[in-house]
Amino acid sequence: MCARELIEKAREWKELVRPYLSDHRSLTHTLSRDRSALLVIDMQRYFLDSSSHAYVPASSEIIDNVRALISAYRQMSRPVVFTRHALLPDEDAGAMGRWWGDVLREGDPLSEIVEALRPLPGETVLRKSRYSAFAGTELENTLRELGVDQISITGVMTHLCCETTARDAFLRDFDVFFLIDGTASRSEELHVAALKTLADGFAIPATTEEVLRWLRA
Repeated sequence: MCARELIEKAREWKELVRPYLSDHRSLTHTLSRDRSALLVIDMQRYFLDSSSHAYVPASSEIIDNVRALISAYRQMSRPVVFTRHALLPDEDAGAMGRWWGDVLREGDPLSEIVEALRPLPGETVLRKSRYSAFAGTELENTLRELGVDQISITGVMTHLCCETTARDAFLRDFDVFFLIDGTASRSEELHVAALKTLADGFAIPATTEEVLRWLRA
């Protein structure tokens, strides 16, 4: 999917989720650059390298949008937080390991964030071992210390780590903005299903264009 096709798809997805987003939420939830951080979830070679068995083709289509968002947050001197899914060598994979029968370990080259989105020195990179970026990490404390109570979520996969993190953030009283063209899943069906659920109960669905405009307002 080329950039123009993704823009058209984003408009289509926005219309599909519109019935699940009340006017009340759109009016009361406004992105503030002074209170928000960008969360970049699991943009690792494991999901973005076409030679990986876990490659998500749509992840390559969103990388330019994710890069644009990272650049905008940096220009505004707002926090950018990256996550990497990787278990320590002796760490129990738990239910996820049993479910998938597959474990990504720390030290595996595929666990690294892709070069195109390399974090800058001083930016937070959190290793996680569960779907939610809050589970077993210092994410909440990091955000609170930065004075953040709003997060914009990008990354992979929409219906797994991104959605679970969005739900967890909501339960911790963060306002969540979810990038409909800055997240990717294994299929459009799974992507749209997650967007509908999030719009109904947990997050404001937004395009990259909208978030960039809000940041610069």
